[in-house]
Amino acid sequence: MLRFNKLRLSGFKSFVEGTDMQIELGLTGIVGPNGCGKSNLVEALRWVMGETSAKQMRGGEMDDVIFGGTRDRPARNIAEVILSLDNSARLAPAQFNDADELEISRRIERDKGSTYRINGHEVRAKDVQLLFADSATGARSTALVSQGKISAVIAAKPTERRLILEEAAGITGLHSRRHEAELRLRGAETNLERLDDILITLDAQLAHLKKQARQANRYRNISDHIRKAEATLFFLRWTADEQTLEASAKEFAEIKAVVNKLTGAAAAAAKVQAEHAAELPKRRQAEAEAAAELQRLTLARDGLDVEESRIEAQADDCRNRIAETAADKTREETLVADAEAAVARLEEERGRIQTPDEGEEDALAEAADKLTAANAAVEDLDSKLTALTERAASDEARRAALEHKAADLGERKERLSARSRAITGQRDQLLEETPEASDLEQAEQRLAETRAGLDQARQAAGEAEKARAEAVETAASTVTGAQTASAAASRLQAEVEALSEVLDANDHEQWPPVFDSLGVDAGYEEALAVALGEDLTASEDEAAPSHWRALGAMDNPPALPDGAKPLSDFVRGPAALGRRLSQIGVVEDEDVARRLAGDLAQGQRLVSRSGGLWRWDGYTVSPAAVTASQARLEQRKRLKAGREKLTEAEAAAAAAGDRLKAAQNIETEARGAEQAARVAVSAADATFEEARDRVTEIKERSAGQVSLLASLQDQLVAIAADLEYLEAEEKDAAEGLSAIPDADGPRREIAALRDELAERRSHQVECQSRHD
Repeated sequence: MLRFNKLRLSGFKSFVEGTDMQIELGLTGIVGPNGCGKSNLVEALRWVMGETSAKQMRGGEMDDVIFGGTRDRPARNIAEVILSLDNSARLAPAQFNDADELEISRRIERDKGSTYRINGHEVRAKDVQLLFADSATGARSTALVSQGKISAVIAAKPTERRLILEEAAGITGLHSRRHEAELRLRGAETNLERLDDILITLDAQLAHLKKQARQANRYRNISDHIRKAEATLFFLRWTADEQTLEASAKEFAEIKAVVNKLTGAAAAAAKVQAEHAAELPKRRQAEAEAAAELQRLTLARDGLDVEESRIEAQADDCRNRIAETAADKTREETLVADAEAAVARLEEERGRIQTPDEGEEDALAEAADKLTAANAAVEDLDSKLTALTERAASDEARRAALEHKAADLGERKERLSARSRAITGQRDQLLEETPEASDLEQAEQRLAETRAGLDQARQAAGEAEKARAEAVETAASTVTGAQTASAAASRLQAEVEALSEVLDANDHEQWPPVFDSLGVDAGYEEALAVALGEDLTASEDEAAPSHWRALGAMDNPPALPDGAKPLSDFVRGPAALGRRLSQIGVVEDEDVARRLAGDLAQGQRLVSRSGGLWRWDGYTVSPAAVTASQARLEQRKRLKAGREKLTEAEAAAAAAGDRLKAAQNIETEARGAEQAARVAVSAADATFEEARDRVTEIKERSAGQVSLLASLQDQLVAIAADLEYLEAEEKDAAEGLSAIPDADGPRREIAALRDELAERRSHQVECQSRHD
């Protein structure tokens, strides 16, 4: 059995970085807390061995096996699991049994599906599943025992237990192959049934084609009669058309005269139209001026209508105002009458009042003077008391406000001082924890080196992938060329075999026909075919059942008619055909042949290049007739040309096969280089990710501390400014308190003024009583 050596995971579920798990001899255990990824390792084994169900991988779809990202790490688009197997015992299937170690990989790209490779060669999922099935394991094997699997094995049905025993016996792969072979056999049986149906259909088509061939021959004979009838019909039509042409020419002359007359009338009408067109601009100008005047008058009318409405509104307003004025006049007249009555009444009352007693005027004057003096004194004291009270209240309020402000400023200063001390301590602590610049410089240098290495690895991988793609494309085009060449050779082979079967080429190989030794000038093939016919299939070998025997030239052979050339001038062949070819004349067309046919001697014949035959005894073959000899001659030509082309096609197919083998070797080498480049890219990517994480960590920590230090410094500056402001405010408050006078003096002045004001008010009351 194959032994597992190592499991490598990259981007698979929680294994975002490339992770190798060595599987040593004996018992390998994986221990860890919940959530550390133990189950992911088992699922990786299932997945690389061909698991196709996303539910078995604890996901909704197969893309869920790709690392989905976290708060600190971005998601990946590719996941890959590679399983190394020890094949030193050569127990793997034959196509993979050429290496001591097998490397099975499954790679999935988001939204694009997964691919399987064995030692760098892309294979089907079925191949991977058969490989593990032959080793009594697999994605669904009972060798992988998970939670609840033991109870399922105990409660298994006989059929399920049989599967377990078959797997333990190592014949699962045989059952899989048997199932696949049965499917192929069923497909072959179906194809055979379809082939029988096709043969039946082809037989029916062949019978139908034979019937069509007989109909075609009949059609050719009937076509000759039809052509003659059509020629007669066309002649009659031509005669009728000549008469129609004469009548049409006469009618055309009459119509032409009418056209000339109408043309003159049209010219006169065009002249009148030009005169009217010259007058048209003036009339259009007059129309435009009239339209403008109409628009102006319309606008003036609208303005007058508006003015008329406004005047009517003003007239209504004036009438309303006149009515209101009349009502106001009536009301004022009533008020004047009432005022005159009141004046008369007051005049009468004043007359009664102006009769005073003697001596009363002097007393009233003295009382009025005293009352005035008392009022003035009271008002003066009242104003002084009010002013003094207001000033004292203002001083008290200012003093209280300044005292409250001073207390508040003191509390604020204390709070700001405490906050400044706390921020200073925090700043000193951050200064001690800030990373050294040398750490960041070393990390950035390491990052630059790993980035350069990653770029080189990616460039090498890109070049390897490009070379692999070019090799694949070359191999594909080479496969296409090889298939095309092979198909062409197969097609020519089938055609040659079919023609050989039709022409009995096997017999002809024993006794080659005389046709094979003939040289015919271009354009005289049909003449030779109709002249010799089936005699061309006879051989020169006298041992053949039918053959040509050389008799030599005839003594005094009859000459051909004038205008006919012997066929021997255009055909080069064995001497046995000399007598026959010299007595066959070649003419250019049928008319010459018909004219010379009567002059032919016994045994002579005439042929045309188009395939016509005129024999001395009157037998004639039309050029349109297709004879069996012509068809066989054409088939023999095709057979000869097909054999030549078949030789060339077979050579081209062999060359294409060599090119295909070379392209496949190049493709294999390119795939190996690409696999190595991908491994290098994966390693460089892991190193680069580690260096980048280190630089990011240092920068984030440094940036956070620098930002916090800057914030703390800004806060200290702001606190210092606030303390300075509070001290200035506290100083102003102290100066204001010192400037406010003592409150005891104003209180005594207010008490004295209140006593004096009380005396003045009693004197004022006394004077008021005397005046009254």
